[in-house]
Amino acid sequence: MKKLVLLLAALVAPIAAAEVVVREVTLRSGDVDVPLQIAVPEGKGPFPPVLFIHAKRGIDENERRHIQELAGQGFLVVMPDWQSGRMIERWPSEHDPATEGDVEAALDYLRALPEACKTPVGIVAQSRGPYYAIRLADKRGADIAAIVSYYGHMQNPNASEPDQLFRVAPEITRITTPMLFLIGEQDFELRRINGGRAFYALWERGVPVEYQVYPLARRAFDFRADQGPEEKIAARHARQRAEAWLKRWIDLGRCR
Repeated sequence: MKKLVLLLAALVAPIAAAEVVVREVTLRSGDVDVPLQIAVPEGKGPFPPVLFIHAKRGIDENERRHIQELAGQGFLVVMPDWQSGRMIERWPSEHDPATEGDVEAALDYLRALPEACKTPVGIVAQSRGPYYAIRLADKRGADIAAIVSYYGHMQNPNASEPDQLFRVAPEITRITTPMLFLIGEQDFELRRINGGRAFYALWERGVPVEYQVYPLARRAFDFRADQGPEEKIAARHARQRAEAWLKRWIDLGRCR
């Protein structure tokens, strides 16, 4: 009986893994090569496109798992590595504006994929990633359907201390892209204040925006290694909220 169970497990595992296919390619952006990971859902397509912008911590198994989860929800996901192509170490303090062009090149690549619906794309971004997202929304608003911000910083990382403490990025006063904020109650105080100001600034202008705070959840609640039981629930809830937000604003009618 034990051998039969092991045999069945071996047969099932490849089927589950085959549901999402992850491809790796290199994209030329200016004078650098930007590594991309593409997570493709099971099925024929076309699929609603999502650009995933990682945090300054870089890419590891957590980000790869996240894009596979999004693909499992039916999204075609492209994740550019905006650090390694420019030899940027993990956890950079300063923001390199040249990397914005690399992320934008990944957006164009995503929109041109044959598996992608011909519709504005959704963006899912973590920590510093949402700053790239609002920069794109300000520059390419017609191409962006919605943003999901996981504990995002709504200010230029290179801005002065008064700007970091008391102001949001000027893009927040201009963009009209629907945005969902997801953040833990115990995240960094500055990050919570900054995101809260961005929420009010967007709402006051009539931009569709929602702000979800997770009680008892800390920084990086959705993937941290020492997740508490509440944070594990918060992570599942956040994934569901993100999926619903993207499917609400991406024109799925163009995917038929």
